[in-house]
This record gives sequence, C-alpha cells and structure tokens, in this order.
Amino acid sequence: MKIGLRISIFRQTERSGFRQKAASFTFEKCGGLPTAATLAVLLAFTSNLRAADVESDFAAANKLYAEGKFSDAAKTYESILQSGGQSPALLFNYANAEFKAGNLGRAIAAYRQAGLLTPRDAEIRANLQFVRNQVQGSSVGERRWQEWLGQLTLNEWTLLAAGAFWLTLILLALRQIRPALGAKLKGVTALVAGLTVLSGAALAWQVANHFSRQTAVVVLPEVTARSGPFDEGQSAFTVHDGAELAVMGRHGDWLQVNDGEGKIGWLKTTQINVLPGA
Repeated sequence: MKIGLRISIFRQTERSGFRQKAASFTFEKCGGLPTAATLAVLLAFTSNLRAADVESDFAAANKLYAEGKFSDAAKTYESILQSGGQSPALLFNYANAEFKAGNLGRAIAAYRQAGLLTPRDAEIRANLQFVRNQVQGSSVGERRWQEWLGQLTLNEWTLLAAGAFWLTLILLALRQIRPALGAKLKGVTALVAGLTVLSGAALAWQVANHFSRQTAVVVLPEVTARSGPFDEGQSAFTVHDGAELAVMGRHGDWLQVNDGEGKIGWLKTTQINVLPGA
C-alpha cells in the first residue's frame, strides 16, 4: 500500500481553515485606550498574518516531503501543530512524513488524532492499519464493536442521541393529543425510543472512553517497561516503536501501562505519546 501525500494544497488548506481572504485595513489615530473596533481590526489583522504564515509553512513541508526529506517535513508539520494549527489534512501529512522517516509510533499517534476529527476517512483508517501492521510485539487492539462506535465523532453521537430523544417526546405527545394516531404511531414510537436508548448508551461509552481512557503509543525504537515508577525497577516487559498500550495510572513522570496480554509495567512520559480514547 502506498502512503500518499495529500498534495492538493489549496483544497486541503481551505477545508482545514489555513487559507483566509487577504484584507487591507486603515487605522485612525485616537488618543487614550484603543476602541473595541480598533481591537477587532488588530485581532483580524494578526489572525490573517498568522494564517498566512501557517499556510506558507504547510506548503514548505509538503515541498520537503515531495523532495524525499521526510524528517525535515515532519519537523515542519510538527512546528505547525505546536503553534496551535490542527486539521485532518495537517495531521495526515505529518503522519505520512513520520512513517516515511521510520517513526512508526509518531505516525500512529498522528493518524489516530486525525481519525478523531474525521473518523470515516477511509484513507486515514487504511494508512493507520498499514502502519500498525509494521509494529513488532503486542499492542492493545480495538474490538469490532469499538471500531463501529468510532465511526461517529463525540459531537455526532451527541446530536444523534439528542435528536432521537426529542423525536420520541414529539411522537409521545402526538399520541396523547391525537389518540386516533396512537395505533399508527405505536411502531414508529417504539423504534425511535429504541434508537434513543442505543444512541444514548453509545454516547455514554464514547464520553467515558474519550475522557477516562487513555492510550500510550511508544515513540522510541525499543523501551523497557519497569516494575515500578523508577529507573532502577526490574524489567517487566519490552515494547517497540508503535506499540499501543492502555494507560492504567500515573505517578509523576511515569505511566502504568498494560500491553493487552496481561503484562503491566511503568514507562516514562518521554518514551510515549499519550492520546485520549478513540
């Protein structure tokens, strides 16, 4: 499988919010504190300058990738992310560059972050699975039902659950107001009520998964998980670049992790990239 770059820069940047219209401003001299209008203009002007810088850096990173300078491209993409810029296209390109540079863990982490923003993007999911197949050793995998629930974002599950709930209330109200429609609406009401329960349960799982469950992705070639949160701890198990581990606890700069096969150990935060639940 070819790990490709989304080189349609203008379309991608426009979708991700990097591209903004240019504008010129005039300023009036005024004494004392700046007016609200002046502050708004200054804010817009600063925002346009920053957007132009981000778009320029994004284009430069794409050029480095096209030239085969994958490590340099990854660093440039990463600098954009650190400045606050984020979009599925940026994360996708960053993940591609890290993979080409041989950094499986950083690529997996970026693909997973991109997937949280656009969970139904087939290209992101395919590339993530392709890179996961290159990882040595055990990792915490997702079950099929978890993958299915991950097809919608947290906001989409919220809207679906809320919509089903209010539709159920409307149907129940109609049956009270128009008793003659009771028999006709009985089946539909039961169906929508069932959808409300299912979507509500899915939403509850997504909330708990996103805010309570974390995954640690190893970003070094090989690390040793210790028996305790200290460098002198005995070796518990060894994991390789790209391994995904369930986070169980934290003590200072150490995280307690599970490798999915019952092995538990401690890793330093400098050895991993911590992500929220998918």
